[in-house]
Amino acid sequence: MKIDGVFSGGGIKGLALIGAYEEIEKRGFEFARVAGTSAGSIIASLIIAGYTSKEIFQIMEELDLTQLLDARKTFIPLPVAKWLFVYWKLGLYKGNALEKWISEKLEVKGLRTFSDLPPETLRVVASDLSNGQMVILPDDLDKYGIDKGSFSIAKAIRMSCSIPYFFEPVKLKSGDGVNILVDGGVLSNFPMWLFDNDDVQKVRPVLGIKLSASEYEHEKHQIHNAIQLFGALFETMKDAHDARYISKKHARNIIFIPTNGVVATEFKLTEEKKQDLLLLGRECAHEFFSKWAY
Repeated sequence: MKIDGVFSGGGIKGLALIGAYEEIEKRGFEFARVAGTSAGSIIASLIIAGYTSKEIFQIMEELDLTQLLDARKTFIPLPVAKWLFVYWKLGLYKGNALEKWISEKLEVKGLRTFSDLPPETLRVVASDLSNGQMVILPDDLDKYGIDKGSFSIAKAIRMSCSIPYFFEPVKLKSGDGVNILVDGGVLSNFPMWLFDNDDVQKVRPVLGIKLSASEYEHEKHQIHNAIQLFGALFETMKDAHDARYISKKHARNIIFIPTNGVVATEFKLTEEKKQDLLLLGRECAHEFFSKWAY
């Protein structure tokens, strides 16, 4: 059966999405259209490229996640250099390695630009800080005077994954200058509204996979110092837009995967934690399907 799928962001926690995808395959569902933010955009792109859950799992098994952390070379002592890179380059790591990696995986399946896919098959979210607005790729490229079909899918994924201060933002040139784009999770970490919204007519069942507990089981933020305040502020900002669209009606079509205890930027994840995330995704999806009535 054909369905549409939406995958949330969550950095390295996105490994749990693979486990959920495996369970979705077992149930005989196939994705006709997908959308995602950040880590969700990576999984969505691999799925629409034609990779099975087993193949995606193997890709992640073979990948040394730290290879994606392409720091700039410098003779300055590392602690000082890190602060300088955040200040001048706006991120600790360049992000080129991430783009190159996803580009290679997509090219294996014959995908380079959005013209290699049917319209609206893949949509990813990024955040334009220069203009203070959400960007849906490739839909919104017209606003920048850029041809949608000729735009690199890997570049779009990189934009959606550019975690602020962690990866350098992507600079997108347009007629009115240079625009700074970062992780889509800043404005919409779970764009289920693209397919399942009162203003959007559903073409087929829509299934969401979200890396968090249910909106109705949200764990309270503990705020006792400035760092915790910043974390709570960012999390609230990240989820506020999407929470408006997730009613109880929508929630029944979402696989919630609580990934507490794993940091989004924990790229030195142990093999045990990787397996735990995959298993968690499978278990949450299995429980979901025991009750889902589409």
